Amino acid sequence: MYDVIIIGAGVCGCAAARELSRYALRICVLDKCTDVCEGTSKANSAIIHAGFDARPGTMMARMNVRGNRMMDEISSQLDFPFLRTGSMVVCRNADEVKGLEELLERGKENGVPDLKILSHDEAAQMEPGLADSVYAALYAPTGGIVCPFQMTIAYAENAVQNGVEFRLATEVLSVHRDETGYRLITNHGELKTRCVVNAAGVYADTIHNMVSSRKMHITPRRGEYFLLDKAAGKLVAHTIFQLPTAMGKGVLITPTVHGNLLVGPTAVDQEDKEGTYTTADGLHYLEEKAKAVVKDLPMKQVITSFAGLRAHEDGGEFIIREVMDARGFVDVAGIESPGLSSAPAIAEYVRDIIVSILNPVKNEKFMETRKGLTSFASLPRDKQKELIEKEPSYGRVICRCETVTEGEILEAIRRPLGATTLDGIKRRTRAGMGRCQAGFCTPKVMEILAREQKVPLSGICKNGQHSKLIVGINKDQLQETNHETA
Repeated sequence: MYDVIIIGAGVCGCAAARELSRYALRICVLDKCTDVCEGTSKANSAIIHAGFDARPGTMMARMNVRGNRMMDEISSQLDFPFLRTGSMVVCRNADEVKGLEELLERGKENGVPDLKILSHDEAAQMEPGLADSVYAALYAPTGGIVCPFQMTIAYAENAVQNGVEFRLATEVLSVHRDETGYRLITNHGELKTRCVVNAAGVYADTIHNMVSSRKMHITPRRGEYFLLDKAAGKLVAHTIFQLPTAMGKGVLITPTVHGNLLVGPTAVDQEDKEGTYTTADGLHYLEEKAKAVVKDLPMKQVITSFAGLRAHEDGGEFIIREVMDARGFVDVAGIESPGLSSAPAIAEYVRDIIVSILNPVKNEKFMETRKGLTSFASLPRDKQKELIEKEPSYGRVICRCETVTEGEILEAIRRPLGATTLDGIKRRTRAGMGRCQAGFCTPKVMEILAREQKVPLSGICKNGQHSKLIVGINKDQLQETNHETA
Protein backbone atom coordinates (compact mmCIF):
# COMPACT_ATOMS: atom_id res chain seq x y z
CA MET A 1 0.00 0.00 0.00
CA TYR A 2 1.45 3.34 -1.12
CA ASP A 3 0.33 6.72 0.14
CA VAL A 4 0.65 8.27 -3.34
CA ILE A 5 1.10 6.78 -6.78
CA ILE A 6 2.01 9.25 -9.52
CA ILE A 7 1.18 8.10 -13.05
CA GLY A 8 3.64 9.68 -15.49
CA ALA A 9 7.38 10.32 -15.19
CA GLY A 10 7.50 13.52 -17.21
CA VAL A 11 8.58 16.83 -15.76
CA CYS A 12 5.33 17.43 -13.84
CA GLY A 13 5.20 13.91 -12.41
CA CYS A 14 8.85 13.96 -11.35
CA ALA A 15 8.59 17.49 -9.94
CA ALA A 16 5.50 16.49 -7.93
CA ALA A 17 7.34 13.42 -6.63
CA ARG A 18 10.22 15.59 -5.43
CA GLU A 19 7.89 18.05 -3.69
CA LEU A 20 5.88 15.29 -2.02
CA SER A 21 9.11 13.67 -0.79
CA ARG A 22 9.37 16.60 1.63
CA TYR A 23 6.87 14.56 3.69
CA ALA A 24 7.00 11.13 5.31
CA LEU A 25 4.99 9.42 2.59
CA ARG A 26 5.41 6.18 0.65
CA ILE A 27 5.45 7.42 -2.96
CA CYS A 28 5.73 5.56 -6.24
CA VAL A 29 6.02 6.94 -9.79
CA LEU A 30 4.81 4.74 -12.66
CA ASP A 31 5.54 5.15 -16.36
CA LYS A 32 4.95 2.83 -19.29
CA CYS A 33 8.29 3.88 -20.82
CA THR A 34 11.68 2.50 -19.81
CA ASP A 35 13.03 5.87 -18.68
CA VAL A 36 11.83 9.17 -17.28
CA CYS A 37 11.28 12.07 -19.71
CA GLU A 38 10.13 9.92 -22.63
CA GLY A 39 7.02 11.88 -23.66
CA THR A 40 6.17 15.57 -24.04
CA SER A 41 8.97 16.52 -21.64
CA LYS A 42 11.67 15.30 -24.04
CA ALA A 43 10.40 16.99 -27.22
CA ASN A 44 9.47 20.63 -26.76
CA SER A 45 10.83 24.15 -27.21
CA ALA A 46 12.89 24.10 -23.97
CA ILE A 47 11.57 27.59 -23.17
CA ILE A 48 10.85 29.13 -19.79
CA HIS A 49 8.08 31.52 -20.78
CA ALA A 50 7.78 34.92 -19.11
CA GLY A 51 3.99 34.55 -18.71
CA PHE A 52 2.45 37.26 -20.90
CA ASP A 53 0.54 34.93 -23.22
CA ALA A 54 -1.87 33.07 -20.91
CA ARG A 55 -5.27 34.62 -20.19
CA PRO A 56 -5.28 36.52 -16.87
CA GLY A 57 -6.95 34.67 -14.04
CA THR A 58 -6.37 31.21 -15.49
CA MET A 59 -4.48 28.39 -13.83
CA MET A 60 -2.13 28.50 -16.82
CA ALA A 61 -1.23 32.15 -16.13
CA ARG A 62 -0.76 31.59 -12.38
CA MET A 63 1.44 28.54 -12.78
CA ASN A 64 3.53 30.09 -15.59
CA VAL A 65 4.44 33.27 -13.72
CA ARG A 66 5.10 31.46 -10.44
CA GLY A 67 7.15 28.74 -12.17
CA ASN A 68 9.24 31.32 -14.01
CA ARG A 69 10.08 33.07 -10.72
CA MET A 70 11.15 29.76 -9.15
CA MET A 71 13.56 28.71 -11.90
CA ASP A 72 16.74 30.39 -10.63
CA GLU A 73 16.47 28.74 -7.22
CA ILE A 74 15.30 25.34 -8.50
CA SER A 75 18.03 25.10 -11.15
CA SER A 76 20.62 26.00 -8.50
CA GLN A 77 19.30 23.45 -5.98
CA LEU A 78 19.07 20.62 -8.51
CA ASP A 79 22.07 21.58 -10.65
CA PHE A 80 20.64 21.74 -14.17
CA PRO A 81 21.32 24.42 -16.81
CA PHE A 82 19.01 27.45 -17.01
CA LEU A 83 19.70 30.79 -18.69
CA ARG A 84 17.51 33.89 -18.39
CA THR A 85 18.11 35.10 -21.95
CA GLY A 86 14.92 37.12 -22.46
CA SER A 87 12.43 36.85 -25.30
CA MET A 88 10.87 38.95 -28.04
CA VAL A 89 7.51 38.67 -29.79
CA VAL A 90 7.88 40.34 -33.19
CA CYS A 91 5.32 41.76 -35.59
CA ARG A 92 5.78 42.76 -39.23
CA ASN A 93 3.54 45.79 -39.77
CA ALA A 94 1.85 48.65 -37.94
CA ASP A 95 -1.52 46.86 -37.85
CA GLU A 96 -0.02 44.04 -35.78
CA VAL A 97 1.30 46.36 -33.05
CA LYS A 98 -2.16 46.14 -31.47
CA GLY A 99 -1.45 42.45 -30.87
CA LEU A 100 1.76 43.31 -29.05
CA GLU A 101 -0.07 45.89 -26.94
CA GLU A 102 -2.66 43.28 -25.96
CA LEU A 103 0.10 40.89 -24.89
CA LEU A 104 1.76 43.72 -22.96
CA GLU A 105 -1.43 44.47 -20.99
CA ARG A 106 -2.10 40.78 -20.45
CA GLY A 107 1.44 40.30 -19.15
CA LYS A 108 1.14 43.24 -16.76
CA GLU A 109 -2.14 41.82 -15.40
CA ASN A 110 -0.43 38.44 -14.93
CA GLY A 111 2.39 40.09 -12.97
CA VAL A 112 5.18 39.76 -15.55
CA PRO A 113 7.82 42.44 -14.79
CA ASP A 114 9.68 44.85 -17.07
CA LEU A 115 7.76 44.25 -20.31
CA LYS A 116 8.14 46.87 -23.04
CA ILE A 117 7.49 47.35 -26.75
CA LEU A 118 10.53 48.07 -28.90
CA SER A 119 10.69 49.78 -32.29
CA HIS A 120 12.46 48.00 -35.15
CA ASP A 121 15.69 49.89 -34.50
CA GLU A 122 15.59 49.17 -30.76
CA ALA A 123 14.92 45.48 -31.36
CA ALA A 124 17.58 45.23 -34.08
CA GLN A 125 20.14 46.80 -31.78
CA MET A 126 19.55 43.98 -29.29
CA GLU A 127 19.08 41.32 -31.95
CA PRO A 128 20.97 42.17 -35.19
CA GLY A 129 19.78 38.97 -36.87
CA LEU A 130 16.16 40.14 -37.10
CA ALA A 131 14.77 40.49 -40.61
CA ASP A 132 14.35 44.00 -42.03
CA SER A 133 10.60 43.32 -42.27
CA VAL A 134 10.23 43.19 -38.47
CA TYR A 135 8.26 46.30 -37.47
CA ALA A 136 8.25 46.10 -33.65
CA ALA A 137 8.73 43.66 -30.78
CA LEU A 138 7.48 42.99 -27.27
CA TYR A 139 10.52 42.42 -25.05
CA ALA A 140 10.33 40.23 -21.92
CA PRO A 141 13.65 40.10 -20.03
CA THR A 142 12.47 37.33 -17.66
CA GLY A 143 12.08 34.73 -20.42
CA GLY A 144 14.65 31.95 -20.43
CA ILE A 145 15.87 28.63 -21.79
CA VAL A 146 16.51 25.32 -20.06
CA CYS A 147 17.47 21.71 -20.79
CA PRO A 148 14.17 19.81 -20.40
CA PHE A 149 15.91 16.41 -20.14
CA GLN A 150 18.27 17.47 -17.41
CA MET A 151 15.52 19.33 -15.55
CA THR A 152 13.25 16.27 -15.49
CA ILE A 153 16.08 13.87 -14.61
CA ALA A 154 17.23 16.22 -11.82
CA TYR A 155 13.76 16.20 -10.25
CA ALA A 156 13.57 12.41 -10.57
CA GLU A 157 17.02 11.77 -9.09
CA ASN A 158 16.35 14.09 -6.14
CA ALA A 159 13.03 12.31 -5.55
CA VAL A 160 14.87 8.97 -5.42
CA GLN A 161 17.41 10.47 -2.99
CA ASN A 162 14.44 11.27 -0.77
CA GLY A 163 12.90 7.81 -0.86
CA VAL A 164 10.56 7.87 -3.87
CA GLU A 165 10.26 4.58 -5.76
CA PHE A 166 10.13 4.55 -9.57
CA ARG A 167 8.58 1.64 -11.49
CA LEU A 168 9.38 2.14 -15.17
CA ALA A 169 8.13 0.00 -18.08
CA THR A 170 4.94 -0.25 -16.00
CA GLU A 171 1.74 0.57 -17.84
CA VAL A 172 -1.51 1.28 -15.99
CA LEU A 173 -4.23 -0.83 -17.56
CA SER A 174 -7.11 0.07 -15.24
CA VAL A 175 -7.86 1.98 -12.03
CA HIS A 176 -10.47 0.92 -9.45
CA ARG A 177 -11.73 2.58 -6.28
CA ASP A 178 -12.14 0.60 -3.06
CA GLU A 179 -12.62 1.30 0.63
CA THR A 180 -8.91 2.03 1.20
CA GLY A 181 -8.25 4.15 -1.90
CA TYR A 182 -7.37 2.86 -5.36
CA ARG A 183 -6.23 -0.38 -6.98
CA LEU A 184 -4.11 0.03 -10.12
CA ILE A 185 -3.89 -2.93 -12.45
CA THR A 186 -0.64 -2.79 -14.42
CA ASN A 187 1.23 -5.02 -16.84
CA HIS A 188 3.29 -6.10 -13.80
CA GLY A 189 0.44 -6.80 -11.40
CA GLU A 190 -1.71 -4.90 -8.93
CA LEU A 191 -0.68 -1.89 -6.81
CA LYS A 192 -2.66 -0.19 -4.05
CA THR A 193 -2.57 3.44 -2.96
CA ARG A 194 -4.44 5.95 -0.86
CA CYS A 195 -4.07 8.74 -3.47
CA VAL A 196 -3.36 8.95 -7.20
CA VAL A 197 -1.75 11.83 -9.10
CA ASN A 198 -2.64 11.59 -12.78
CA ALA A 199 0.24 13.23 -14.69
CA ALA A 200 -0.01 10.99 -17.73
CA GLY A 201 0.40 13.64 -20.45
CA VAL A 202 -1.56 12.88 -23.61
CA TYR A 203 -3.01 9.83 -21.81
CA ALA A 204 -4.28 11.83 -18.82
CA ASP A 205 -7.82 11.73 -20.22
CA THR A 206 -7.65 7.93 -20.53
CA ILE A 207 -6.59 7.59 -16.89
CA HIS A 208 -9.11 10.19 -15.65
CA ASN A 209 -11.99 8.52 -17.47
CA MET A 210 -11.27 5.23 -15.64
CA VAL A 211 -12.50 6.75 -12.35
CA SER A 212 -14.76 9.72 -13.13
CA SER A 213 -18.21 10.04 -14.68
CA ARG A 214 -17.24 13.56 -15.81
CA LYS A 215 -15.28 12.68 -18.90
CA MET A 216 -12.24 14.50 -20.21
CA HIS A 217 -10.85 14.71 -23.73
CA ILE A 218 -7.27 15.52 -24.69
CA THR A 219 -6.12 16.08 -28.25
CA PRO A 220 -2.47 15.32 -29.04
CA ARG A 221 -1.12 18.42 -30.79
CA ARG A 222 1.96 17.55 -32.83
CA GLY A 223 4.79 20.06 -33.09
CA GLU A 224 7.71 19.59 -35.50
CA TYR A 225 11.17 21.12 -35.01
CA PHE A 226 14.52 21.70 -36.70
CA LEU A 227 17.72 21.59 -34.66
CA LEU A 228 20.73 23.40 -36.10
CA ASP A 229 24.40 22.81 -35.39
CA LYS A 230 26.30 24.84 -32.80
CA ALA A 231 27.90 26.77 -35.67
CA ALA A 232 24.49 28.50 -36.00
CA GLY A 233 23.87 28.82 -32.26
CA LYS A 234 24.75 32.51 -31.98
CA LEU A 235 22.44 33.65 -34.80
CA VAL A 236 20.03 34.96 -32.14
CA ALA A 237 20.62 35.69 -28.46
CA HIS A 238 16.95 35.80 -27.37
CA THR A 239 13.96 33.55 -27.98
CA ILE A 240 12.19 35.09 -30.99
CA PHE A 241 8.42 34.48 -31.09
CA GLN A 242 5.85 35.53 -33.65
CA LEU A 243 2.38 36.70 -32.69
CA PRO A 244 0.47 33.74 -31.17
CA THR A 245 -2.60 32.16 -32.76
CA ALA A 246 -5.43 29.99 -31.47
CA MET A 247 -3.15 26.97 -32.05
CA GLY A 248 -0.33 28.22 -29.85
CA LYS A 249 2.60 30.58 -29.66
CA GLY A 250 3.65 30.02 -33.26
CA VAL A 251 7.04 29.30 -34.79
CA LEU A 252 9.97 30.42 -32.65
CA ILE A 253 13.73 30.64 -33.15
CA THR A 254 15.80 30.22 -30.03
CA PRO A 255 19.29 29.42 -28.81
CA THR A 256 19.59 26.38 -26.55
CA VAL A 257 21.51 26.06 -23.30
CA HIS A 258 23.94 23.75 -25.11
CA GLY A 259 24.73 26.21 -27.92
CA ASN A 260 22.51 24.96 -30.76
CA LEU A 261 19.70 26.81 -32.55
CA LEU A 262 16.13 25.47 -32.39
CA VAL A 263 13.32 26.30 -34.84
CA GLY A 264 9.68 25.28 -34.36
CA PRO A 265 7.06 24.11 -33.68
CA THR A 266 4.21 23.45 -36.05
CA ALA A 267 0.79 22.76 -34.47
CA VAL A 268 -1.26 19.91 -35.93
CA ASP A 269 -4.12 18.26 -34.01
CA GLN A 270 -4.40 14.50 -34.37
CA GLU A 271 -5.87 11.50 -32.57
CA ASP A 272 -2.73 9.35 -32.61
CA LYS A 273 -1.18 9.62 -29.13
CA GLU A 274 2.09 8.09 -30.34
CA GLY A 275 2.43 9.93 -33.68
CA THR A 276 5.70 11.82 -33.28
CA TYR A 277 6.62 11.82 -36.97
CA THR A 278 7.77 14.75 -39.08
CA THR A 279 6.51 15.71 -42.53
CA ALA A 280 8.04 17.46 -45.52
CA ASP A 281 5.19 20.01 -45.52
CA GLY A 282 5.61 20.73 -41.82
CA LEU A 283 9.35 21.25 -42.05
CA HIS A 284 8.98 23.44 -45.15
CA TYR A 285 6.43 25.55 -43.23
CA LEU A 286 8.89 26.00 -40.36
CA GLU A 287 11.61 27.15 -42.71
CA GLU A 288 9.43 29.73 -44.42
CA LYS A 289 8.01 31.13 -41.15
CA ALA A 290 11.44 31.35 -39.52
CA LYS A 291 13.08 33.07 -42.50
CA ALA A 292 10.36 35.73 -42.37
CA VAL A 293 11.65 37.08 -39.04
CA VAL A 294 15.33 36.07 -38.88
CA LYS A 295 17.62 36.74 -41.83
CA ASP A 296 20.33 34.44 -43.15
CA LEU A 297 18.92 31.34 -41.43
CA PRO A 298 21.56 28.68 -42.32
CA MET A 299 19.37 25.69 -43.19
CA LYS A 300 22.42 23.75 -44.37
CA GLN A 301 23.37 23.59 -40.68
CA VAL A 302 20.32 21.48 -39.74
CA ILE A 303 21.53 18.33 -37.98
CA THR A 304 18.18 16.74 -37.13
CA SER A 305 14.42 17.21 -37.04
CA PHE A 306 11.95 15.80 -34.54
CA ALA A 307 8.39 16.12 -33.29
CA GLY A 308 6.67 16.12 -29.91
CA LEU A 309 3.06 15.99 -28.72
CA ARG A 310 1.34 18.56 -26.51
CA ALA A 311 -1.63 17.50 -24.39
CA HIS A 312 -4.34 19.97 -25.44
CA GLU A 313 -7.45 19.67 -23.27
CA ASP A 314 -10.66 20.82 -24.96
CA GLY A 315 -10.96 23.87 -22.68
CA GLY A 316 -7.40 24.96 -23.39
CA GLU A 317 -6.59 25.20 -19.68
CA PHE A 318 -4.44 23.36 -17.12
CA ILE A 319 -6.57 21.01 -15.01
CA ILE A 320 -4.92 20.62 -11.60
CA ARG A 321 -7.42 19.51 -8.98
CA GLU A 322 -8.90 16.67 -6.98
CA VAL A 323 -11.61 14.97 -9.03
CA MET A 324 -15.04 15.77 -7.59
CA ASP A 325 -16.42 12.24 -7.88
CA ALA A 326 -13.14 10.45 -7.13
CA ARG A 327 -11.75 11.66 -3.81
CA GLY A 328 -8.01 11.26 -3.45
CA PHE A 329 -7.54 11.25 -7.24
CA VAL A 330 -5.74 14.39 -8.45
CA ASP A 331 -5.59 15.37 -12.11
CA VAL A 332 -2.56 17.13 -13.59
CA ALA A 333 -3.97 17.25 -17.10
CA GLY A 334 -3.94 19.42 -20.21
CA ILE A 335 -0.36 20.46 -19.45
CA GLU A 336 0.68 21.91 -22.79
CA SER A 337 2.81 25.03 -23.27
CA PRO A 338 3.79 26.65 -20.90
CA GLY A 339 3.91 23.37 -19.01
CA LEU A 340 7.70 23.15 -18.73
CA SER A 341 7.85 26.71 -17.35
CA SER A 342 5.02 25.94 -14.94
CA ALA A 343 6.29 22.58 -13.64
CA PRO A 344 7.89 23.88 -10.40
CA ALA A 345 4.68 25.73 -9.48
CA ILE A 346 2.45 22.83 -10.53
CA ALA A 347 4.48 20.53 -8.25
CA GLU A 348 3.93 22.89 -5.29
CA TYR A 349 0.20 23.04 -6.03
CA VAL A 350 -0.14 19.25 -6.25
CA ARG A 351 1.88 18.87 -3.04
CA ASP A 352 -0.51 21.14 -1.19
CA ILE A 353 -3.57 19.23 -2.45
CA ILE A 354 -2.14 15.88 -1.33
CA VAL A 355 -1.01 17.28 2.03
CA SER A 356 -4.54 18.60 2.64
CA ILE A 357 -5.91 15.08 2.00
CA LEU A 358 -3.35 12.96 3.91
CA ASN A 359 -2.08 15.45 6.53
CA PRO A 360 1.41 13.85 6.64
CA VAL A 361 4.34 14.79 8.86
CA LYS A 362 7.50 16.37 7.42
CA ASN A 363 10.38 14.23 6.17
CA GLU A 364 13.13 15.32 8.55
CA LYS A 365 15.78 13.77 6.29
CA PHE A 366 14.70 15.61 3.13
CA MET A 367 17.66 16.53 0.90
CA GLU A 368 16.95 19.72 -1.04
CA THR A 369 19.99 19.63 -3.33
CA ARG A 370 21.29 17.26 -5.96
CA LYS A 371 24.59 17.28 -7.82
CA GLY A 372 24.39 16.87 -11.59
CA LEU A 373 26.44 14.65 -13.87
CA THR A 374 30.06 15.59 -14.50
CA SER A 375 30.54 17.60 -17.72
CA PHE A 376 34.14 16.90 -18.67
CA ALA A 377 34.21 19.33 -21.62
CA SER A 378 33.19 22.28 -19.44
CA LEU A 379 35.90 21.72 -16.82
CA PRO A 380 39.10 23.82 -16.80
CA ARG A 381 42.15 22.02 -18.15
CA ASP A 382 43.73 21.55 -14.72
CA LYS A 383 40.50 20.02 -13.36
CA GLN A 384 40.29 17.71 -16.38
CA LYS A 385 43.83 16.51 -15.71
CA GLU A 386 43.08 15.90 -12.02
CA LEU A 387 39.94 13.94 -12.90
CA ILE A 388 41.76 11.74 -15.42
CA GLU A 389 44.51 10.99 -12.92
CA LYS A 390 41.87 9.95 -10.38
CA GLU A 391 39.70 8.04 -12.86
CA PRO A 392 41.29 7.26 -16.28
CA SER A 393 37.93 6.58 -17.94
CA TYR A 394 37.38 10.36 -18.11
CA GLY A 395 40.37 10.50 -20.45
CA ARG A 396 38.69 8.33 -23.11
CA VAL A 397 36.46 10.39 -25.42
CA ILE A 398 33.53 8.36 -26.74
CA CYS A 399 31.44 11.09 -28.44
CA ARG A 400 33.72 13.40 -30.41
CA CYS A 401 31.04 15.91 -31.44
CA GLU A 402 30.11 16.74 -27.82
CA THR A 403 33.38 15.61 -26.17
CA VAL A 404 31.66 13.08 -23.92
CA THR A 405 33.95 10.66 -22.12
CA GLU A 406 33.57 7.07 -20.98
CA GLY A 407 33.65 8.29 -17.39
CA GLU A 408 30.54 10.41 -17.94
CA ILE A 409 28.72 7.51 -19.60
CA LEU A 410 29.61 5.18 -16.72
CA GLU A 411 28.42 7.83 -14.27
CA ALA A 412 25.11 8.15 -16.16
CA ILE A 413 24.56 4.38 -15.96
CA ARG A 414 25.46 4.08 -12.28
CA ARG A 415 23.46 7.03 -10.91
CA PRO A 416 19.99 6.74 -9.32
CA LEU A 417 17.58 5.86 -12.14
CA GLY A 418 20.63 5.22 -14.30
CA ALA A 419 20.48 5.07 -18.08
CA THR A 420 19.69 1.67 -19.61
CA THR A 421 19.29 2.67 -23.28
CA LEU A 422 21.11 4.68 -25.93
CA ASP A 423 18.59 7.51 -25.62
CA GLY A 424 18.95 7.42 -21.84
CA ILE A 425 22.70 7.97 -22.25
CA LYS A 426 22.06 10.70 -24.83
CA ARG A 427 19.68 12.68 -22.61
CA ARG A 428 22.01 12.51 -19.62
CA THR A 429 25.40 13.08 -21.29
CA ARG A 430 24.63 14.44 -24.82
CA ALA A 431 26.55 11.56 -26.39
CA GLY A 432 24.94 11.32 -29.83
CA MET A 433 23.41 14.81 -29.88
CA GLY A 434 26.14 16.45 -31.94
CA ARG A 435 26.69 17.05 -35.63
CA CYS A 436 27.02 13.37 -36.62
CA GLN A 437 23.91 12.41 -34.60
CA ALA A 438 25.49 9.31 -33.01
CA GLY A 439 27.01 8.03 -36.26
CA PHE A 440 30.42 7.70 -34.60
CA CYS A 441 29.76 6.89 -30.94
CA THR A 442 26.82 4.44 -31.08
CA PRO A 443 28.88 1.18 -31.24
CA LYS A 444 31.09 2.18 -28.32
CA VAL A 445 28.17 3.39 -26.18
CA MET A 446 26.42 0.08 -26.85
CA GLU A 447 29.53 -1.82 -25.74
CA ILE A 448 29.68 0.15 -22.49
CA LEU A 449 25.96 -0.39 -21.81
CA ALA A 450 26.25 -4.12 -22.51
CA ARG A 451 29.28 -4.48 -20.27
CA GLU A 452 27.73 -2.54 -17.39
CA GLN A 453 24.36 -4.31 -17.60
CA LYS A 454 25.96 -7.72 -18.24
CA VAL A 455 23.82 -8.34 -21.32
CA PRO A 456 24.76 -9.17 -24.93
CA LEU A 457 24.92 -6.38 -27.50
CA SER A 458 21.72 -7.74 -29.01
CA GLY A 459 19.97 -6.79 -25.75
CA ILE A 460 20.76 -3.07 -26.03
CA CYS A 461 17.84 -0.86 -27.09
CA LYS A 462 17.54 2.66 -28.42
CA ASN A 463 14.62 3.80 -26.25
CA GLY A 464 12.66 0.78 -25.04
CA GLN A 465 12.30 -2.98 -25.21
CA HIS A 466 10.94 -2.87 -28.78
CA SER A 467 13.81 -0.81 -30.23
CA LYS A 468 16.74 -3.21 -30.37
CA LEU A 469 19.53 -2.17 -32.70
CA ILE A 470 20.98 -5.63 -33.34
CA VAL A 471 18.55 -8.29 -34.49
CA GLY A 472 19.10 -11.82 -35.74
CA ILE A 473 17.24 -14.52 -37.58
CA ASN A 474 16.65 -18.10 -36.41
CA LYS A 475 16.97 -21.27 -38.49
CA ASP A 476 13.22 -21.68 -39.07
CA GLN A 477 12.93 -18.10 -40.33
CA LEU A 478 15.98 -18.64 -42.54
CA GLN A 479 14.50 -21.80 -44.09
CA GLU A 480 11.18 -19.99 -44.66
CA THR A 481 12.98 -17.06 -46.28
CA ASN A 482 15.01 -19.39 -48.55
CA HIS A 483 11.84 -21.23 -49.58
CA GLU A 484 10.05 -17.99 -50.49
CA THR A 485 13.10 -16.79 -52.42
CA ALA A 486 13.29 -20.06 -54.36
